[in-house]
Amino acid sequence: MSDLVDRSIAELRAQHDQLAEVVAGLTQEQLTGPSGASEWSVADVLSHLGSGAEIGRYPVVAALTSADVDAPENTEIWDRWNAMAPADQASGFLGSDEELVATYEAMTPEQREQTQIDLGFLPQPVPLATAVGMRLNEVVLHAWDVRAGLDPAATLSDEAASLLAEHYTETMSFLLGFVGQPGDVGPTRVALGDHTVVVEDAVRLEPGTEGATATFEGPFEAGVRLITGRLRPEHTPADVAVTGDVSLEDLRTVFPGY
Repeated sequence: MSDLVDRSIAELRAQHDQLAEVVAGLTQEQLTGPSGASEWSVADVLSHLGSGAEIGRYPVVAALTSADVDAPENTEIWDRWNAMAPADQASGFLGSDEELVATYEAMTPEQREQTQIDLGFLPQPVPLATAVGMRLNEVVLHAWDVRAGLDPAATLSDEAASLLAEHYTETMSFLLGFVGQPGDVGPTRVALGDHTVVVEDAVRLEPGTEGATATFEGPFEAGVRLITGRLRPEHTPADVAVTGDVSLEDLRTVFPGY
């Protein structure tokens, strides 16, 4: 698990640095223009990431110091970020996310292995691997939202897609069950690279492809975008298809996005 944590923190740094380059060149028109998230502008996405980094750093610091941290209420943080001008939301994201990434980077191997994080909305503290995975999921997907607002053909990096799949099967196996909406689709087992998307009463991702009844054909990163609601027709590569007992459009209804 320590390898997964190390790779995830390294990817958080890579995502931050890449997004920083994008943000530095954005005009006011681009900041207030649409993102890949249908109801948010690019600046809205950056505000969400920045406020999320601020909120997420408090429990990490508390876990590392074993001290009470006087954290503001989440609503207070969101209200402050929502009130910022778009340019301030962009610059604020860079500072807030840098602080969180640097906090993760400074952790010793022992801390990375042993630290438990109380996220506040789960029944009990979780291993650092889960907390880092949840932040990585948020950053990778919303960084794509920013880039997709500028380029409809934006993709996820191979490393980011691989890490998210690993987290979905190991540290955050609950996530797809929470966001997936099987409806009348399934039961079906869709081979996605060397994983299987299982759609039953709930949804999950499993390693291996044994027993698959359908196959996702196309880049693995596109498959990860599919199960996170980011493979709408305008963002779908030409070589993507689903064969077997379920269709691509069926799967889009199972994964409306978040």
